[in-house]
Amino acid sequence: MNLFFSFAALLIIILLAVVGVEAANLEYLFGVIVPYTAIAFFLIGIIYKVIYWARSPVPFRITTVSGQQKSLNWIKSSKLESPHSTLGVIGRMLLEVLLFRSLFRNTKVELKKGPKLVYGSSRYLWLAALAFHWAFLIIVLRHFRYFSEPIPAFVPFLQNFDGFLQIGVPILYITNVIIVAALTFLFLRRIVDPKLKYFSLASDYFPLLLIISIAVTGILMRYFTKVDIISVKELAIGLFSFQPIVPEGIGVMFFIHLFLVSVLIAYFPFSKLMHMAGIFLSPTRNLANNNRMKRHINPWNAPVRIHTYEEYEDEFRDVMKASGLPLEKE
Repeated sequence: MNLFFSFAALLIIILLAVVGVEAANLEYLFGVIVPYTAIAFFLIGIIYKVIYWARSPVPFRITTVSGQQKSLNWIKSSKLESPHSTLGVIGRMLLEVLLFRSLFRNTKVELKKGPKLVYGSSRYLWLAALAFHWAFLIIVLRHFRYFSEPIPAFVPFLQNFDGFLQIGVPILYITNVIIVAALTFLFLRRIVDPKLKYFSLASDYFPLLLIISIAVTGILMRYFTKVDIISVKELAIGLFSFQPIVPEGIGVMFFIHLFLVSVLIAYFPFSKLMHMAGIFLSPTRNLANNNRMKRHINPWNAPVRIHTYEEYEDEFRDVMKASGLPLEKE
């Protein structure tokens, strides 16, 4: 049912764009108003989430570590797996953000005949996640050729690097193949694996289907249903310069693609995709593991009046004596 609802929501989004552009001629709505609204939701949602997380009290170090903690000088500590300094934390964060190090060490558990628990590697998950995120980043950076004039210098470099195989006309970008393959693996994994399918929610399926649809519509526009690139760039530059115009003859496929992107942008702060910002504010990752080097006192602890046993006995002496309980002093 979760998968069905996600598919249904995606189809409704696509139909809204098709009907709105083809039947109602609402190009300005889907080309200007919807993107601006999505960006407003994105910025407000991100700011709210970051401030909410930043205000959460973290009085103690609750780091997640998998290495030797810093203690005595003659015991070698793990500077990246259990960092005790700011430099070590930065190194661990870079490994986490750029290479998904904790996911690389992730394991899967299966119950075999016997019964016997078997632990195995889930490196394919790590590889698919890494491939998807890096491909997605490169694709977003490549799209800067539509948003700016003159085109930034890094865009032609990325285009040449991404299409160095020189396959077909227009050139096939490697990231287009990688992102579709990685997303397909991540989606099928949730369907094929019974355990994962059991606890997968609509909030797990919908972002995958949404991003797959964005990638597919982008590929369709590049290789099959051609669009007027000059008009698309004119629209994009108008949006970023706050002088929006909607040229004629862009095509409905572009508006479907743009509407899907707008939905993703607006949905981002309120979904599990917020791990992109949350990783930097996670106390299990961004704090040094120096509990043995420094005493941490909770600044939010309210003063508590101590009620000693002697005071307790004095208060309930008669009741305790009547009940036959032993007393330290008569």
